[in-house]
Amino acid sequence: MTRRSCAIYATGIVCAHLLIVGIALVVAQVFQTMIHSRLKKEITLTEKSQVFESWKNPPPPVYMEYYFFNVTNPEEFQAGGKASVKQIGPYTYREYRPRENVTFLENGTKVYALNPKSFVFVPEKSVGDPEVDLIRTVNIPFVVVMNELNSYSFFLRSFVSMYMRSLGVELFITRTVHEFLWGFKDPILTKIHSMKPDVDEYFGLMWKKNGTHEGEFVFHTGEENYLDYGKIDTWNGLRQMSWWSSNQSNMINGTDGAVFHPLINRNELLYIFAADLCRSIHLAYVDDVEVKGIQAYRFAPPSDVLMSPTDNPTNAGFCVPAGDCLGTGVLKVSVCRQGAPIVVSFPHFYQADPMYINAIDGLSPNKEEHETYLDLQPTTGVPIRACKRAQLNIILKRVQGFPATKFLNHTIFPIMFVNETATIDDESATKMRTLLLILTLVSNFPVLIVGMGIILLLVLLFLLCRNRQKKTAKDDTAYTQVSGKPDEPSETTANQPSKNGSYIAMSPVEAQKC
Repeated sequence: MTRRSCAIYATGIVCAHLLIVGIALVVAQVFQTMIHSRLKKEITLTEKSQVFESWKNPPPPVYMEYYFFNVTNPEEFQAGGKASVKQIGPYTYREYRPRENVTFLENGTKVYALNPKSFVFVPEKSVGDPEVDLIRTVNIPFVVVMNELNSYSFFLRSFVSMYMRSLGVELFITRTVHEFLWGFKDPILTKIHSMKPDVDEYFGLMWKKNGTHEGEFVFHTGEENYLDYGKIDTWNGLRQMSWWSSNQSNMINGTDGAVFHPLINRNELLYIFAADLCRSIHLAYVDDVEVKGIQAYRFAPPSDVLMSPTDNPTNAGFCVPAGDCLGTGVLKVSVCRQGAPIVVSFPHFYQADPMYINAIDGLSPNKEEHETYLDLQPTTGVPIRACKRAQLNIILKRVQGFPATKFLNHTIFPIMFVNETATIDDESATKMRTLLLILTLVSNFPVLIVGMGIILLLVLLFLLCRNRQKKTAKDDTAYTQVSGKPDEPSETTANQPSKNGSYIAMSPVEAQKC
């Protein structure tokens, strides 16, 4: 066997093995299964896991952007006209949210943690100085007191109304942004505090929320089931709430929005429990996006999350008392706000019934600025970018005994909205891209094997064709005549015996006589 033949046989054997092994690995998905199994074991909330430290101390910076609706025509609105507002903001604060008192429970299958939040003002990301800029908006303590007295006698309401007027308290107030957010001493609450010490005399939208937490959480670590990774087991010792009017509405579903299980697919719904909204919400897949070179799935709350029970009967449980429902796009959270007539929505009543938008001049909802969304890397489940946007509103209506409300139209009045944003930092993004590259190479290794097999197959075919061409050329040469003349006997040789050697392969040689 020649050297060329050995090379052909060796190439064929290697090619066959590569193709057989590669195709078998691709069909069996051995490497994908191995990677998925590894991810399910590694992405857990245990001290040894690589994600635990980033869960305990999240590296991406979180920013809270506060926007206020400044009322430009309070007198006209109190006279029965339509309110006009102008958006002012953002006033941006950096949010720090480390997990504290982390304790593992039940053999590491659950973990207890507090999540205190602190805020630091960021002037370069803000439109002005919150301690100087003034905002005119609804006097929320006034409305809360008025709402509480609605079930009392007309004479008591009238007496309280006259007393508040004597204090100079009106339906609209003007305060600095800092006071509205972090608190000011309110004259009404101060008087109530003197009679009921448990009532705080200070009021602010973020009063006592700087450096405090939203409750005690117990999370699943994902040790038993990777799909439970990061899910809330209990909140303040509860597995379900008692505020709403149905068991389904009272369920505490999903994570706190910081982590999600790995291997996310486009068809699933993701659940988040939002303590500030007093409920769980779900997010559905919207689109594929790219953030800092990382491919991600975008999830956002679908329109049915805050849809009217008329259109989505499952939301009937959020009507308290049962049957007392608002329209699409708004949620009354009085039950978890100590009876205050507070309503939450998306900014500018995005996805809400047009009647709420048309009731106020100065609103312009749009998807780009007002949609809540979450961009997740599907393989690891790590949030790459998040925008949580929510608006705080208050119900204004006529209350007999309070002349300031005599001509009011029933209105869900916008106070402010917050845009809570976070994007993966550059260092974490670099690590994520490296990890995903390694995972891609490993998972596609069988494809590389098949590719090498195909290349060797092409080489084999080339060698076979080349070898056949050389063999054909050799055979053609072996039977080529020396002379181009026809092989006809001449007169001089007609009677001579034929000489063996009229072809190149056996050149004519006269027989030597001994």
